[in-house]
Amino acid sequence: MLAAIKPVQSLLLSIFMLMAGSGFLATLISLRLEREGSGTITIGIVATAYFGGLMIGALRAGGIVRRVGHIRAFAAFVALLSASTLAYVLLHHPLFWMVLRLIDGICVAGVFVCLESWLNDRAEPEMRGSVLAAYMVALYSGQAIGQLLLGASGALPSIPFQLASILISLAIIPLCLTRSSAPAPAEASALSIRSLLAATPLGTMGAVATGLMLGAFYGLAAVHVRRLGLDLPETARFMMIVILGGVALQWPLGRLSDRYDRRRVIILSFAATALVSLALALRGSGGVGLLALGALFGGLSFALYPLCVAHCNDRLLETERVAASGRLVLLYSIGAALGPVCAASFMTAAGTGGLFLFIAICAVLALIFGLWRQRASDPVPGREQQEFQIVPRTTPMASLLDPNTPDEGATQGQTT
Repeated sequence: MLAAIKPVQSLLLSIFMLMAGSGFLATLISLRLEREGSGTITIGIVATAYFGGLMIGALRAGGIVRRVGHIRAFAAFVALLSASTLAYVLLHHPLFWMVLRLIDGICVAGVFVCLESWLNDRAEPEMRGSVLAAYMVALYSGQAIGQLLLGASGALPSIPFQLASILISLAIIPLCLTRSSAPAPAEASALSIRSLLAATPLGTMGAVATGLMLGAFYGLAAVHVRRLGLDLPETARFMMIVILGGVALQWPLGRLSDRYDRRRVIILSFAATALVSLALALRGSGGVGLLALGALFGGLSFALYPLCVAHCNDRLLETERVAASGRLVLLYSIGAALGPVCAASFMTAAGTGGLFLFIAICAVLALIFGLWRQRASDPVPGREQQEFQIVPRTTPMASLLDPNTPDEGATQGQTT
């Protein structure tokens, strides 16, 4: 493991610092908007802008990287992200913050394109699984630890933004000082969304549903728990526990899906997510119970996207998997962009619990769809299923680190 990550340790350090600095901004901005008197719908729209930026960046950033190179592109994206992070303290207005969140999303997607394509180039084929695991640890641990900066404001509201900007700026140093040469981003073959939906309806719709659920969570969960009476440190702890819980259950659920019909594991995960979300919607106070439910929610919901990706890989030609990953990221991003606004409408109509009520409804609809697909088609034989790998919901470049993604060759796909 250590031998595998040594050639990419500077890249992993960069992503850790970047996520520590930027990973808590969604929580911070939602809380600041609510404190300034913004309505739930407004908070949801601002959150939607970030995921819209991620979607635009994932589609366009590759062209910028090809024109100017990885290091220059990375430096530009990080500099702009650092500047936009500081700009939040200049004007407290939802429209201005919405524009900044759009810029944040574009920059973060650009950073992911740079880092993930670079990681893929540096990883030996037999080490891709270890590099992907190390990348996920760096990404999620940075995001989780960053939540602790929420309570760093004290008497100066600008301090969290300043700390975030410092960490984001420092993220450029390991990459700029690395001696490794940077590659050009890989070009994925074309695959239409219609073709992907025809080949694997459950995997496709599961990615959209997961985007709706997690987009709503990241955009409004902090507002939800604050309205339950949690203070800033408790809110930060809740968000951190959810993220860490998301890391903890992905591997066990993935291994379970390797042994049994993967669709059944996906369906059961959606069912369990719906039950936990309903319990969170009905809970009216904080405490250990809320943290336990949050950890369970994170563990179940974070596992859904990689499970759906694995299911898609089971049903596609080997040469289609990278292109399919790009479409799945796009579909997830579309869902994530719609999630905060839809959940905000539920919170306006049903109160604080409307957030997790919306998430529960999304999970139930995905569950029903999964049950129908299970009846409509046969499962992939266990010996033909691809080995599960935890994959991030970032850009198609991350799929190249999956050991199940071959460099060449093809196998016969199946239809679900």
